[in-house]
Amino acid sequence: MAIEDIKIPQMGESVAEGTIGSWLKKVGDRVEADEPIVEVETDKVAMEVPSPVAGVLVEIIAEEGQDVEIGALIAKVDTEGKAASAPASAPKAEEKKEAAPAPAPKAEEKKEAAPAPAPAASSASGDLMPMSPAVRRIVEDYNLDAKSITGTGKDGRLTKDDVMTAIENGSARTFSAAATAAAPAATGPREERVKMTRLRKRIAERLKDAQNTAAMLTTYNEVDMTAVMEARNKYKDLFATKHGIKLGFMSFFTKACCLALKEIPAVNAQIDGDEIVYHNFANIGVAVSSPNGLVVPVLKDAQDMSFADTELAIANYGRKARDGKLTVDDMQGGTFTISNGGIFGSLMSSPILNPPQSGILGMHKIQERPMAIGGQVVIRPMMYLALSYDHRIIDGREAVTFLVRVKEALEDPTRLLLDM
Repeated sequence: MAIEDIKIPQMGESVAEGTIGSWLKKVGDRVEADEPIVEVETDKVAMEVPSPVAGVLVEIIAEEGQDVEIGALIAKVDTEGKAASAPASAPKAEEKKEAAPAPAPKAEEKKEAAPAPAPAASSASGDLMPMSPAVRRIVEDYNLDAKSITGTGKDGRLTKDDVMTAIENGSARTFSAAATAAAPAATGPREERVKMTRLRKRIAERLKDAQNTAAMLTTYNEVDMTAVMEARNKYKDLFATKHGIKLGFMSFFTKACCLALKEIPAVNAQIDGDEIVYHNFANIGVAVSSPNGLVVPVLKDAQDMSFADTELAIANYGRKARDGKLTVDDMQGGTFTISNGGIFGSLMSSPILNPPQSGILGMHKIQERPMAIGGQVVIRPMMYLALSYDHRIIDGREAVTFLVRVKEALEDPTRLLLDM
C-alpha cells in the first residue's frame, strides 16, 4: 500500500482558506491523475481540486462544509489500491433490502391515499436520479427534470458535462412553474435554512463595503440600438463562419467602453490610500451567472482585443463559470466592469461598484419604444444605460461625458472602427 496525501493547493496570493463544497468521489472510488475529486469554495471562486495521482480514495478527512486552510490535508489516495468491485457491494444492497421489507406496503398505502403529490415531489427534487451535490445544485438552479438527462458517470450518475450539454442543446426538460410550486407545498417544509457559501458571503461583504466606503452615484442615459442590431444581423452568419462564435452585443459594448475609458481616464482609475492610480490599459470585468451566484471574470487588455477575441473569451468564461472551473487569476485585475441585467429582463437598475474599481456600466433589456426623431414619432429598439461611479474621484461632468461617448459609439458603430 502506497498512500498519497491530498492537500488544498495554492489558489492565489490573497486566498488563505476555503470551504469544502462537495466531494465528487467517495471512499473506495477509483480516481485518475488530474481527475477532479472535490469542490472547494473560496471567497473568490468555486473550483474543483484534482487528484495529483491515480489510485483509490481510501480516506476523506475534510467533510463537506468544513473550512480548511491552504495546504491542509483533506484526503488520502492509495496509489496501489483497487476500487471496490460491483459484486462486492451487491450483497450489502441485498441485505438492506431483506432487512427492511416492511416499508414497501406503507409506500403503497401512501400512494393509494394520495396518488398525485408523490410523483410531483419526486420529479421536482430529482431524488430518483443519482447525482452529486454539485450536479444537484445545477439541476435545481435551472429547474430541470433530471430524469430527462442521460447520465454517463459511474452507475448512471449524472455529471456536470451531462447536465451542461443537455442545457446547451436544449434536450433537458424543465418543470412548469405550477408543478415546481406545488411540490414544496405538498411535501416540503414551509421554510429552509441554508448556510451561505464562502463565495456568497464574500460577495455580500464586498458589495456592502462598496456602499459604505465609496461616494457612489449613478447617472443614466438611453441608447438607440438600431445600428448595432442592423450590423449584427447583417454580419452574424459570416462572423460565426469565420470565427466559430456568435456575434453578440457584449463585444460592441466592450469596445465602446474602451474608447470612452481612453477619453475619460478617471472612470478607469482607483483610489489607493491618498493616491489615485490611473490605468493605461482596460481590464474589463464581465458579470456572468454561475450556479454559485454572479461572478466577474476579467477580459485582460480588452483595448487590444478584436470583436472575435472578446466574444470567444466571454463564451469561455461562461462555460468555466457554469462548470465551476474559473480560477483566481480569471477574476483578478479588473479596472472597470460591465453588468448585463437585460438578459434576465431588467429594464432599469443601479449597479453597485466592484471595489476597488471606480466605475461600472449597467446594460438592460432592449425594448421597442416610440421616439421623437426629426419631428416624427418612430418605433426604435431602446436600451437604458446606467453608470455607477465613485464621486470621490469622478466628477459628474466626467461620468456624463463617459456615458454619452458610449451612447455615441453604439448609435454609430463606425466610430468603433475609426477609434473616435
